[in-house]
Amino acid sequence: MTEHPAQAAGRRSREAVAARDKDAWLAVFADDAIVQDPIGPSHFDPEGKGHRGRDEISAFWDKAIAPTDKIEFNFVDSFRCGDEEANVGNIVITMGGHQITTDGVFTYRVNDAGQLVALRAYWELDRAAATARKI
Repeated sequence: MTEHPAQAAGRRSREAVAARDKDAWLAVFADDAIVQDPIGPSHFDPEGKGHRGRDEISAFWDKAIAPTDKIEFNFVDSFRCGDEEANVGNIVITMGGHQITTDGVFTYRVNDAGQLVALRAYWELDRAAATARKI
């Protein structure tokens, strides 16, 4: 069975995050891509407009991914439709001796070249913060 293009791009994105490889992660995205993680206003994106283009996506890495010690993706189900994939599950973030589990829906949309044009994450800050624990 051939891997769906959005599934392949999402996998490459997650592998780059797990490997702590910013350049490989940025290479997954189209030049005009957008990252909304989470969707709407947050401490990463006070205006809730998302991070558009490589410079803003690179800055998002520096704010949201680089400070972590480890990020694990645990998806329990996936749905592929058109040029997108939606994953249901959680992301476990380890940082500074603490762990947070972020439950949500995480989507990847690709262009015809198989590059990510949108990475969107549906999760709630209060729910994630409530899972924080010292490890």
